[in-house]
Amino acid sequence: MVEREVVVVPEAGLHARPAKEIVKIARSYKSDVTVARNGREANARSLMKLMALGAKKGDSVLVRATGEDEEAAVEALVGLISSEED
Repeated sequence: MVEREVVVVPEAGLHARPAKEIVKIARSYKSDVTVARNGREANARSLMKLMALGAKKGDSVLVRATGEDEEAAVEALVGLISSEED
């Protein structure tokens, strides 16, 4: 298992477009990937569950992956969450 804490940078937090991109990236990996905030955890492949976390810009979230490509999955999601939207 690999996990990494990251601060949410996109202005919209983990809503709509950023969450959709997280789901897209998470689905491209074989590992099970979750995002957690304030003791609540969401499957990174579920748009609705990610949005339900209510993570806003400046919040810390924990990205966790378990599986054969866990390192790459965590790095990809951390990169997305910690960068501004285009």
